Amino acid sequence: MTDGIGRRGFIAFLGGAGACLVPAARAQVSQGTRRVAMLLALDENDPEARLRLKEFRLGMRDLGWVEGRNLEIEIRYAGTRRETIEKQAAELIALAPEVILANSTPSIVALRSAKCAIPVVFAVVNDPVGQGFVSNLTHPGGNFTGFSFIEPELIGKWISLLGDVKPDLSRVTLMFNPDTAPYLDPYFRTFKATSQGGSMEVDTAHVRSVAEADSVIAKLGRDPGSGLVAASDIFIVSARAGIMQSAEKHRVPIISSYRQWVSEGCLMSYGPDTGDINRRASSYVDRILRGDPPGNLPVQSPYKFELCVNLKTAKALGLSIRGSFLQLADQVIE
Repeated sequence: MTDGIGRRGFIAFLGGAGACLVPAARAQVSQGTRRVAMLLALDENDPEARLRLKEFRLGMRDLGWVEGRNLEIEIRYAGTRRETIEKQAAELIALAPEVILANSTPSIVALRSAKCAIPVVFAVVNDPVGQGFVSNLTHPGGNFTGFSFIEPELIGKWISLLGDVKPDLSRVTLMFNPDTAPYLDPYFRTFKATSQGGSMEVDTAHVRSVAEADSVIAKLGRDPGSGLVAASDIFIVSARAGIMQSAEKHRVPIISSYRQWVSEGCLMSYGPDTGDINRRASSYVDRILRGDPPGNLPVQSPYKFELCVNLKTAKALGLSIRGSFLQLADQVIE
């Protein structure tokens, strides 16, 4: 490894407003049922969506909020289509919950476009200042705050990890949909401006359909030194079955930021734990329900990262992963 990833951490490159210290459950919550909402830019049957909802519920329970007793959660699974996300956002605003927990950038864009005045806690959202969701990380102001996901430096980490398991790696493509992940082009420019150069060719590929993604992967497959970064983008997440099928066909190694990809056949993943982020988000929902203004709550960065490896996929790609690398992994699928 180039810089020694910790088994449960690697936070050196992620700054932000510090760790969110979730307090112990308070002895008693106020009487009466409180209503909150959760907007997920994922499909209802997506394991990633179920993970995020489960962890948020567990976090709320730890803080004394129990559904059916003193808490009601309105849930909307909006998928990845902008029109559906906007419709579901409008429905939740009309229900007037006390707090909305919104996952992924398109959810926040929809709520902001609808001029939502309800307190919003965001989770798994990138570049909240650059995208105009908050004025700054320490004092967000307004009614939006929450938990960010990745920073530009993670692009370099993905490339480094691919190079660790594929010694002949000479070209890496970062693939994403610019409509659902508008932050990635600026992230890539930042990465290019601060990277140390070298012989590695790194570029981006904009895709808006599975067919376009297949075309990118087929081109990479013609170069045996290629690798693919499947970006943290809700379109890429929703299209992952087709992307992984194409990568298997063309023998292209993929690294993702999501652990779920590895259990479904991707070579590797490295990134923040999305379940942990949503569990931590419950602390901000709790604080807002108890009277804290969202604008006073600093935006938090991830602090729990996971490295996962699929050895079956590695073998199919003809890659031999050394034991010292596997010892760093949080999960190894054999």
